[in-house]
Amino acid sequence: MTLLVALTWDPKPWVERFRSHLSGRDIVVLGEDFDRARVRYVATWGPKPGSLSNLPSLEAIFSLGAGVDHLMGYPDLPDVPIVRVSQDDLTYRMSEYVVMHCLMYLRDQRRFDADQQAKRWEPDRAPPIAAQVRVGVMGFGALGQDAARKLKVMGFDVAGWSRTPKSVDGFEIFSGEAGLEQFLARTDILVSLLPLTSETRGILKRDLFKKLARDGHLGGPILINAGRGGSQVEADILACLDDGTLKGATLDVFEVEPLPQESKLWNHPRVTVTPHNSATSDPEMTARYIAHQILRHEAAGEPFQHVVDRGRGY
Repeated sequence: MTLLVALTWDPKPWVERFRSHLSGRDIVVLGEDFDRARVRYVATWGPKPGSLSNLPSLEAIFSLGAGVDHLMGYPDLPDVPIVRVSQDDLTYRMSEYVVMHCLMYLRDQRRFDADQQAKRWEPDRAPPIAAQVRVGVMGFGALGQDAARKLKVMGFDVAGWSRTPKSVDGFEIFSGEAGLEQFLARTDILVSLLPLTSETRGILKRDLFKKLARDGHLGGPILINAGRGGSQVEADILACLDDGTLKGATLDVFEVEPLPQESKLWNHPRVTVTPHNSATSDPEMTARYIAHQILRHEAAGEPFQHVVDRGRGY
């Protein structure tokens, strides 16, 4: 059995961990000489054109992250199961990120950061409590549900939106186009954890922002996007921040990554930029997860878990 590691970053930490968890198997990387006919599995992120071609024994492709949009546009994508990472480590990291930034907006931390730099002592009236702030989570899969539960523990008034109907105990969930406007109208902080599909590309735009709640306790709607950069229209975000349609935005993902130096998002006073690290895949945890899938498949013919529905794009 051969596992091909095809990455756009340094593969060494991943190769070391795969060799540790898949003892006795061949682990190869692009650029090395290897027998393509022996490759049964690929672990990848952002594969270059041709890296997944001519692999006649391929049985599965493992995406080294929760998203798979980097594979959906790959030319001549092999007709084998595509397995996405779904593990507690990644889920918990995302929830930490979402909760942190919701609390930052609740307590107006960016203003206090600016006050500190200016040596300005300006205590304000008591901020709202979490129960007075309505958070709407777009994308109510494993990541969205865990973040919602932890936000609820903090006291936030949380609801979800999903493309298709869902039922999750303890949450009001809106779905489809019919439920989107009602969902937005009760949302002060919009958290997007959406996968990137043809239906979600560019969904975070002015028309949507205008439908967010205007009567909240934060002084205006907030956007937090830790899902996919292709879901947002950055020109609209900037314009809506400037005209008051949005009060603030935390962005972990972007239309182009790395974020270009000339982007106005870098220096906008109402934008928080993070470098796509809200839920970074840990090599040790992810390699262990993939190795477990391979070993159970080879030992007992078990089907792979968390296989992507190509029709839905996630």
